[in-house]
Amino acid sequence: MNIADVKRELSGDEKVLESAFKLETLYKKYKFIIWTVVIGLILFFVGRNVMQSMHEAELSAANQAFLTLQSKSDDADALKVLKEKNPKLYELYAYAQASKNKDTKTLANLAKSKNNVVSDMSTYTEKVLADKRTDSKLYKEMSIIEDAYLSIKSGDIKRAKAKLDLISQDSALSMLASLLKHSTLKEK
Repeated sequence: MNIADVKRELSGDEKVLESAFKLETLYKKYKFIIWTVVIGLILFFVGRNVMQSMHEAELSAANQAFLTLQSKSDDADALKVLKEKNPKLYELYAYAQASKNKDTKTLANLAKSKNNVVSDMSTYTEKVLADKRTDSKLYKEMSIIEDAYLSIKSGDIKRAKAKLDLISQDSALSMLASLLKHSTLKEK
């Protein structure tokens, strides 16, 4: 080993020691900030996992309540759990039950829902059960058919034809619209 190699090696060791001292100085200067960030990150991830676990437990309880209601629709406890744990699923269940039982009072309450789908379906079903005209975004063509039918029933053939003309030939309801148009011919 010659002197130049020894000097290079000592110079390298000095740089390592110098870096270590700088790192230690930085740590002492920013120790509070470093530990705050580390603890904050740990709390964030733990909190997120706890919240996710709680959410999953609520969904599981709501699903179990829904399954119970499928087999035993008069179970008040399951209905209460479903309403508390998953209000959206509760509204869908309530809509299905109200439609099945032709419960216009419940349908009227559900028509005020913040959930646009439940509100639209409930309004449509309530109006159909009451033989009233209605507009629906989800059941647009069915609303037109229903309106045309009510027009035929009341003798307003012109309005019925105008409504039935709104149904496209590509629609799944075009055959029904054609049948209703045919019935307007007989009404003349």
